[in-house]
Amino acid sequence: MSVKRLLPVLAALCALAGCAGPRIPTSVANLDRPMSDEPVVTDARRKAKVHVELGQAYFQAGRYGVALDEARSAVAYDSGYAPAYQLMGLVHMFLEENAVAAANFEYAMRLAPGDPEIMNSYGWFLCSTGKEQAGLEQFATVVRNPYYQTPTRAYANAGLCQLRLKNDQAAEEQFLRAVETDNGNFQALFHLAAITYRRGANEASKRYLGALHQGSEPTAESLWLAIRVERRLGDRAAEAGFVQQLRRRFPGSLEFKAFLQGQYQ
Repeated sequence: MSVKRLLPVLAALCALAGCAGPRIPTSVANLDRPMSDEPVVTDARRKAKVHVELGQAYFQAGRYGVALDEARSAVAYDSGYAPAYQLMGLVHMFLEENAVAAANFEYAMRLAPGDPEIMNSYGWFLCSTGKEQAGLEQFATVVRNPYYQTPTRAYANAGLCQLRLKNDQAAEEQFLRAVETDNGNFQALFHLAAITYRRGANEASKRYLGALHQGSEPTAESLWLAIRVERRLGDRAAEAGFVQQLRRRFPGSLEFKAFLQGQYQ
């Protein structure tokens, strides 16, 4: 799966409610809260944060140029606000300008070395540029951070990283953790269905796809996988139902073309 189809894994940052709490154990004392969650004490920081949040919304909408402009505006107000450089890194990554992306991610990491949101984004950048082991190390640190509210994202990214290494077993373990943390992680459910299908565990694949389709709209990929699962299981009625959906929803897709050509493997 290409980086550009993974936009939901790299969506806008999740805020963490700040509150007084118990003393952090020594083992995690060096792990930080997201900088985006820190109290805003200056007008410059407030303006920078607003521009980054706007940029994140534009980034999710695929308006990368506007997102980049918002990140630059944030830096103009507060050059020490690390999430602005993280956003620039994400934009340049999706534009496949990897050298510029790396420079921005690395600067963000220098400004906020323990920020789990930045580490998660940087981890995926490393994975997507052939440095999978380094990326996996980032994710392993992120999920140990008690201030990180969405570990399901880091687990799913680690699973995708393991798929790049062609390690289905390790990928499955990460996707299972992602779903255990958040059973609404539909990306993880799809990949669990695909992995179990590859190893011939068709009933398990069907269950994962059922959970996926119950909670989200089907995609061409998920429908095509469901067709192949039902064909293996011999349920022609269920197979025909998924074929009808694929034909109606995605008639121009590569998956429908594969169906027409009988490419079931």
